Amino acid sequence: MFTAARMIAALCLAGLAWLGSDYVMGLMPEREHFGMFPYINTLIGFLCGWIIVGPRAGRGTAAAISHGFTGVVAALIWVLLLHSTVEMVDLAMKHRYGGALDAFAAIFEIAVEYGALLLNTGFIMLMVIGAVVTGFLPEIASRHWR
Repeated sequence: MFTAARMIAALCLAGLAWLGSDYVMGLMPEREHFGMFPYINTLIGFLCGWIIVGPRAGRGTAAAISHGFTGVVAALIWVLLLHSTVEMVDLAMKHRYGGALDAFAAIFEIAVEYGALLLNTGFIMLMVIGAVVTGFLPEIASRHWR
């Protein structure tokens, strides 16, 4: 069901994903092309906001903060898994793995490597502040627009 809280949660998390993508592109070692990186992350953020944060709005302030953090962590996990899977497929096409099990295990190894790049104070603060905002705004919307 379409609600204002869902839309605001989705837009907040999508905006946070875009800002986070921009921040991460500055952290990454020199690369020539990021392609659809920020757009894919924004889509994942929108979906996590719509599916995870939005329906839970209206349960109080403490719950709103919790829902914001849940949405941000879920979006980060999906983004890491998706991009590490894409990287694994690229490496698999270059015959870097001995078999399917090696390739599957590499998804999680690559995700850990990418996750290590995210252990940056600025990025963590961006995600924490974004999670609080993403939790509060849908909560306010659920109170005002029912």
